[in-house]
Amino acid sequence: MKLKLTIIVFSFLLTSAACSPVDAKILHEERSLYSQLIVKQIGNTVCLQFNVRSDQRNQSCIDPRRPKEMVFSYTRMSMASLLYVQQPQSILVIGLGGGTLPTAFHQLYPDAHIDTVEIDTAVVKVAEDFFGFRPAENLKVHTTDARVWTKRALMRDRRYDLIVLDAFNGEYIPEHLMTQEYLTETRQLLRPNGVLVANTFAQSDLYHSESATYASVFGSFINFRVPESANRVILVPGEMLTKDELLARADAMKGRLRPYSVPIKRYAQLIARQMDDKPDWRVNTRVLTDQFAPANLLQEQ
Repeated sequence: MKLKLTIIVFSFLLTSAACSPVDAKILHEERSLYSQLIVKQIGNTVCLQFNVRSDQRNQSCIDPRRPKEMVFSYTRMSMASLLYVQQPQSILVIGLGGGTLPTAFHQLYPDAHIDTVEIDTAVVKVAEDFFGFRPAENLKVHTTDARVWTKRALMRDRRYDLIVLDAFNGEYIPEHLMTQEYLTETRQLLRPNGVLVANTFAQSDLYHSESATYASVFGSFINFRVPESANRVILVPGEMLTKDELLARADAMKGRLRPYSVPIKRYAQLIARQMDDKPDWRVNTRVLTDQFAPANLLQEQ
């Protein structure tokens, strides 16, 4: 069943980010090959910031008192993908950050094989040293470019039940990971009825181009938003669910997701209410390709 729906996701930055600057303490700072990495303690929360060009944005945060709790809205919203894939056996996560998502998936599905792709070796070390991320037999980290990984995975005939695209931050976008060609290759990694989820953007001119690009590859998708967030999450389910099916699955998993502060029942209700929404982007917008990929410029407009 083709999805006519557009549901959207915003990601507010930090619940405890209202702390004044005097509350922030730098725990670690280094210049990697790709960005300036800063780990700060803000009140009771430890946050990872990337400074690629000029700004500093919180990329990952953790409250050591409640290590499972997901601080960011967009991270919690990404877990809505589990409504569409109940027992994933293979998961691919593009972008590590502090390791929040792969760690949660490993805890929830310890028998699943999880591949995480992160281009920056410094990010991997920071995730291990400050955010409790631990690679395991079924939780692998591959330090390489995601585009290279995808091409090699296709050659090895790898397939995944769940693919998570989380390599972007508000300050810089790897433009080659947002093109029609890359998304087409990524789609080929999905198993039948596999689910793709992407943390993306809900504002600026990039919203229209990105939406048109996803539509050109996947046809229809769930454009999932919540009022309190400035991001969105794109969901591409392998099969559509009725409202009753969504709510039943949410009820079945809400207990397991409670330690992560994921309001899965609310997410199911939001998705169900917006099932008939029409696209809210300019559908004739030019698609992003390897030859036309001004994502960072569009994000600033």
